[in-house]
Amino acid sequence: MCGIVGYLGKGEAYPALIKGLKRLEYRGYDSAGVALISKKDGSLNVYKTKGKVADLEAYCADKDISGSVGIAHTRWATHGEPSAVNAHPHYSSSKNLAIIHNGIIENYASIKKNLIAKGVEFRSDTDTEVLVQLIEYIQVKKNIDLLTAVQVALRQVIGAYAIALLDKRNPNQIIAARKQSPLVVGIGKEGDFYLGSDASPIIEYTDKVVYLEDGNIAVMRLGEPLQVVNIQNVKLNPEVQTVDIDLGQIEKGGFPHFMLKEIFEQPECLRNCMRGRVVDNGVVLSSITDHRQQLLNAKRFIIVACGTSWHAGLIGKQMIENYCRVPVEVEYASEFRYRNPVVTKDDVVIAISQSGETADTLAAIKLAKEKGAFIYGICNSIGSSIARETDTGTYIHVGP
Repeated sequence: MCGIVGYLGKGEAYPALIKGLKRLEYRGYDSAGVALISKKDGSLNVYKTKGKVADLEAYCADKDISGSVGIAHTRWATHGEPSAVNAHPHYSSSKNLAIIHNGIIENYASIKKNLIAKGVEFRSDTDTEVLVQLIEYIQVKKNIDLLTAVQVALRQVIGAYAIALLDKRNPNQIIAARKQSPLVVGIGKEGDFYLGSDASPIIEYTDKVVYLEDGNIAVMRLGEPLQVVNIQNVKLNPEVQTVDIDLGQIEKGGFPHFMLKEIFEQPECLRNCMRGRVVDNGVVLSSITDHRQQLLNAKRFIIVACGTSWHAGLIGKQMIENYCRVPVEVEYASEFRYRNPVVTKDDVVIAISQSGETADTLAAIKLAKEKGAFIYGICNSIGSSIARETDTGTYIHVGP
């Protein structure tokens, strides 16, 4: 899962960006990069490398890393092999714009073909560069501001995205947008803004955050309140939330890598998951108590998930059918969302996702809700998209 970090404020951006990328290393990645608008000459500097954040730091050692605004990214290769060229951020043709992006633009090939026919040249194999080139083409062709160009471009895009954009002609601004891929804006005490694909890069600096919803576009300008609009430019009033994350949970804690830390954390994770819920040889879950009749009346349970969550669903199927004698189906969310499944109001759909942000699982939830099913979410991340989209559910509380 790719990682996004951003900073706009009065301080130096580079240290916060690098520290933020390190906070996101637990996700895994194959390349890293950073974009900064220089305090020295106003240039938009993009530095990126294949490999680890430490490799990026070494690469930047003799570079101009000045600037109080910047964006940074860790990438898992989707379009194009792992390389410095395909790493984020990506420039537009003029190098006035730089973008970072999580997600997949499904119709990038047709957009790219049209842009090439109009004379746009591409440097990488990524769908992300297609998006920044499209935004710049619209901005120049229509002679409009960056926010409007982003709105027009996103109306042409099919797929999932969380993006952040810099424009060197406007060094006091970051524009960010999301659809089916998480994005969090942190609001600092001194008017600084922070951006992250989750709260972990932000929490060291502020606990006040705004979770962007699907279709939201955030405009961060130095010295101004956060502005959030949708693609149609309707102004929105986002809720500022307080987050509580233990920084020790997202650091290696003396272990050489995160996988080893996760292995040794397992006993404590299981205790945290069960704490307060196993009482007098029984299990008490408020979500079950509050929706008891709805669950008892279910004619069928459908479990939707991906990866290891899907494997957990297979175990859940055996247990539910054994104890409840109600039929259970376990579906890959990625297949469920692309067919026309039979779902009724008598069904309970259980959506499982560690992050609470799995795009296919979110899409499966949306489809099931449209068909009238009751949705029960099981996830780990408090305030995540799945936690907000489901009717009820259970947090597993096992840490990041």
